[in-house]
Amino acid sequence: MDEAALRELARKYALQNAVFFGGKANPGAVIGKVMAEIKAESQMSGERLSKVVSMLEEMGLIKKVSLEETEKVNSIPPAVQKVSLSLIDPSLLEKKEKEQRKGLPELVSAVKGKVVTRFPPEPNGYPHLGHAKAAIIDEGYARMYDGKFILRFDDTNPAKERKEYYEAILDGLKWLGINPDKIKNTSDDMGKIYRYAEKLIEDGNAYVCFCKIEEMRKNRSEGVECGCRNAGAEETKENWRLMLTKLAQNEATLRLKTNMQNINTAVRDPTLFRILEGEHPMQGKKYRVWPTYDFSVAIEDHIDGVTHSMRTKEYELRDELYFLLVKLLGLNKPELIEFSRLEMENAPLSKRKINPLIEQKLVSGWDDPRLPTLAGLRRRGFLPEAIKEFVLSMGVAKSEAVAQWEALESANRKILDPAANRYYFVADPVRVEIKNAPDKIVTDSLLHPDKSEAKKYELDGKNLYVYIAGSDAKDLRKDDNVRLMHLFNIKITKIGEKYIEADYAGNDKDAKKLHWVPANSPRAILHVFGPVFQNDEFNRNSLMVKEGLVEPYASNIQEGERVQFERMGFAILEDKKSMKFNFIHK
Repeated sequence: MDEAALRELARKYALQNAVFFGGKANPGAVIGKVMAEIKAESQMSGERLSKVVSMLEEMGLIKKVSLEETEKVNSIPPAVQKVSLSLIDPSLLEKKEKEQRKGLPELVSAVKGKVVTRFPPEPNGYPHLGHAKAAIIDEGYARMYDGKFILRFDDTNPAKERKEYYEAILDGLKWLGINPDKIKNTSDDMGKIYRYAEKLIEDGNAYVCFCKIEEMRKNRSEGVECGCRNAGAEETKENWRLMLTKLAQNEATLRLKTNMQNINTAVRDPTLFRILEGEHPMQGKKYRVWPTYDFSVAIEDHIDGVTHSMRTKEYELRDELYFLLVKLLGLNKPELIEFSRLEMENAPLSKRKINPLIEQKLVSGWDDPRLPTLAGLRRRGFLPEAIKEFVLSMGVAKSEAVAQWEALESANRKILDPAANRYYFVADPVRVEIKNAPDKIVTDSLLHPDKSEAKKYELDGKNLYVYIAGSDAKDLRKDDNVRLMHLFNIKITKIGEKYIEADYAGNDKDAKKLHWVPANSPRAILHVFGPVFQNDEFNRNSLMVKEGLVEPYASNIQEGERVQFERMGFAILEDKKSMKFNFIHK
């Protein structure tokens, strides 16, 4: 596709995206649409198509053109955008709803009882929603075809991996209800992986490189071969032995010998092994030369008999390398299936972003309820069933999209609403003294609209006072008539600095309703969470602590129980002693 045609394609999708999203197109979405159409329209073989796409990406042409056209489109008024799009193709103005499908689409070349999938997380941090998506899809397909699901720890970097992270991943998957048929570590197969490296050396397909990292990167970028490639098999074997025994970290790497003119730079003499000093959490100091993921994943998939290798779209340019290693080493060739990486609005779904928050103590740890880690979501009060429904609702598409928290909250709400008991919590409480009430009042509200159990309070009308939320008190004016939920109406007679006086005013159920708690209510704390990032910066207002009172009947709530606070939303009791709740969502 020449640049003029590419520019026309980019403008079309920039206009469509802008029309659908308030006049401002998202460059990433435009790039994804352009890439998808190039692939869909091409009749080339998969391997050749990958090279063409890689060439375009290497030249930066798709990105450059898409960014330029998006900027142009975003600079014109929304009305002009709409007219311009209608001139190109009026049907593009219609936003097509995605067909909702229950479950996963069928797999290519899948045989009942023969499908083997794997989930290969690196134990260098706690699992997050992105890991959940991959694990749910991987296990889902194995169960769909009565196959086998493997949890394989990709533990080939002792500098970053810790036993704590293995355990966190296992705990997170268990909480999600994901049960692997087999659990293993890549590091357990190091002997076998070394033998495959030696085969490449013997066949003249690998060499030990002594170039500095900067020089290596420069050579790969420019397609220049280094002199290390010229070593013969015997010399390479000796250099490999030195890597295993004597050479220091960063002194040498084992690299695959390929075509340095390959238009896909990911396949230009990639590194297969590097020296990494340090104690491994599982292997101790048994090994000091460790494989890269590109090398170990192809071998491990072969060893494990994987039939369908699923991974996120970010690895797309490395597919050619995967299949090249499969060919050179005589490995089984699985179906390679890619899906879009999960991105959440204003949430850091990468350890690169989460680690600094923890190190700088901006959050309390990996399980901070503001984080999209499974441990954080668990403390926040999200249900594993809701996370599964949320993930499956997105499907296995390759198109990029930023998922909205509202979708996850909606899935969670559907499960919580029929089960969560109702209670009153008043933040920043204000005392309301009520005069002229009946001598004795008995309230009788239900714990839940669909349950028969009631909450009963006997109130003495002669000396009656209750507490309402400070936010409600601020809106009240003298002579206002409001209804205390499930109690009666009051008419405001006096508003003091920290108290309110009112008269009993009968039972007008159409009046504005306020929730309240009786005089003997215990103290409680509610932690309310906002987005941890705003405009790609840490949101220092992402945690709000509300102190208040919770109705006496709430003493029956157990730790870990999810409830609904009337007129507020759902919360989970984290600590019964201090009556500390975490707000889940509305």
